[in-house]
Amino acid sequence: MPNILTLNKIAKIGLDEFPQGYVCGDSAEHPAAILVRSASLHETPLPESLLAIARAGAGVNNVPIETCTQQGICVFNTPGANANAVKELVIASLFLSSRKVAEGIAWCKTLKGEGENVGKLVEKGKGAFGGPEIFGKTLGLIGLGAIGGLVANAAAALGMRVIGVDPYLSSAAKAQLSPDVELTDDLDALLGRSDYISLHAPLTAETKGSVNAAFFAKAKPGVRVLNFSRADLVNSGDLLAALASGQCAAYVTDFPTDDLIGAAGVTAIPHLGASTPESEDNCAIMAARQVTAYLERGEVKNSVNLPATELPADFTTRVCVIHKASEAVPAVLQQALPAGLVSQTRGSVSYTVADFGGDAGVDPGTIAAIDGVLRVRVLRR
Repeated sequence: MPNILTLNKIAKIGLDEFPQGYVCGDSAEHPAAILVRSASLHETPLPESLLAIARAGAGVNNVPIETCTQQGICVFNTPGANANAVKELVIASLFLSSRKVAEGIAWCKTLKGEGENVGKLVEKGKGAFGGPEIFGKTLGLIGLGAIGGLVANAAAALGMRVIGVDPYLSSAAKAQLSPDVELTDDLDALLGRSDYISLHAPLTAETKGSVNAAFFAKAKPGVRVLNFSRADLVNSGDLLAALASGQCAAYVTDFPTDDLIGAAGVTAIPHLGASTPESEDNCAIMAARQVTAYLERGEVKNSVNLPATELPADFTTRVCVIHKASEAVPAVLQQALPAGLVSQTRGSVSYTVADFGGDAGVDPGTIAAIDGVLRVRVLRR
C-alpha cells in the first residue's frame, strides 16, 4: 500500500481518511504522496515514487509547480477549507484597524503597578485610542473567491456597504454573494469609494506590488487596508509613505515583515488566518480525500497543475497518462490506448485516461516512451 509523507503536523482526522494499509508519517520512505502545510519543497529532491503533493491550504507558493508538472506529479490544494477561519480574522481586523484596540491593550499593560490611579489614568488616556465605527462605511474587496465572498457577506450583514471587483469571478461564486454586495469592473472607482479595502487577490507577476504609490493616489484619503492574501501584493515602502502622509490611516496584515513591525499605523498578526482547529481539520480531510481519489482511481479535483477530471468509480484496468498538450500526443495515445478515452487539458498539460474491460496487457513502458508523455500509471482493481 502507498506511503504518505507528512512534512508538517497534519491533523489526525485527515490522516484517518486514508484507506487501511496506507502508511502515513514524517519518515515515510518512497512516498506516493506528500502532505504539506507551510514547509518549502523548493530545495527538496522529489523522489521518483512521488505521484502527488497535497498542500493543506490554498496557497502553493512553497511547492515547485513547474518542476512537479514536468515530472508528472499532480499538485493539489484545498481551496475553501480554511475560508471561514480567515474570514473571521478579517472581520476582527476591520475593528482592529478602526478602534486601535491592539494599541490600547498594549498601553493598558504599562499601567500595571499604578494601584488606585489606574481608573483615572485610563479615563485620561483613552482618547488616544478612539476610532470610527464600521457601520455604514464602505468596504472594497479585491478578489471574491472563497474567502473574499465570505468576507463580503459578513460585512454586508454588519451594515457595511460592500463593493467587490474580481475579473475571474465564477458564476457559482457570484450566486453565493449577498444581493447587497455591489460588483464592479472598475478598480479605480472602488479605490475612490472605499473606506476600507481588503485584499483577496492571488499573488501573480501582475499583482505583485500592485498596492503601491499609484494605488494609494487613487484611494480615498484615510483608507484602511487589510491584507490576508499575500505579503508581496503590497509595496512596503509605498505603504509606509502613505501611512506617514495620512493617505492610509491603518494597515492590518497577517504577514509581518521586518520593515513593517512596529511601524506607526501597522497591526502585524503572526499569520494566524488559518490557525484554528476547525480549519486544520478541514484542510487535512480535503487533502487526504483528494490524494486518495487520485492514487486509487486517477481522479483529479482541486489540482493546480492538472485539469479537473471526473471518472467512473468502477473499472477493471485504468491507464492514466500525463502528457504535453500537443496535437500529436493524443493521436499516438489513441493508437496505444484503443479503449474509449477521457482527455482534459489545462494550459500546456493534458491528462488522458482509458478504461479497459479486463487485463489488456498494457505496457506502461511503451506509452512512457512516446514523445511528450510525462507520466504513466496503470491502475487495476
